[in-house]
Amino acid sequence: METNKNIEIADLQAQIDELKSKISTLENSRKDQLSMAIVSGDMDKILAAMVISIAAAAMDTEVKLFFSFWSVSALRDRKKKAPGKDIISKMFGMMLPKGKEKLALSNMNMCGIGPKMINHLMKKQGVMSLDQMFKEAGELGIEITVCEMSMNLMGFKKEEIIDYPNLRYAGAGTFVADAGESSIQLFI
Repeated sequence: METNKNIEIADLQAQIDELKSKISTLENSRKDQLSMAIVSGDMDKILAAMVISIAAAAMDTEVKLFFSFWSVSALRDRKKKAPGKDIISKMFGMMLPKGKEKLALSNMNMCGIGPKMINHLMKKQGVMSLDQMFKEAGELGIEITVCEMSMNLMGFKKEEIIDYPNLRYAGAGTFVADAGESSIQLFI
């Protein structure tokens, strides 16, 4: 009888040890990292992404942003030109905002007055501008990945993208790999 109890206790201990090992593996499988896919080109959504990113980086969380589709417009430098564009690329370039300063609001854009009002309120209340947020993000080591497919679809070229210290160009697979090892994933 005593031998059966010892065997049962040994079996339970083996199961507990196996579960502890699996828990340890799960706990160590994710980094203290935020991966965020940003697809919207709306000013308020870009603002939200930057505020969250800066807050996370300030708390020593590694931050990786993936700008895709309409959000790539926010990364265009209004002072830069890219030669050799075809007609469709030129049309996209004219129709889409050229930089952070030209982004529309998702609600209450009011023919462009809405963003001016938000910028005025931000300045009045001591909130960083989008330009300042991108500068701060760069200083905090926040990485920005520009989706190459989106850039190509919209006819944007690397020559017209902002200067940013932690900028890279890659595809969706890179974001998926980053997100897979991140403890936090967001989609804006």
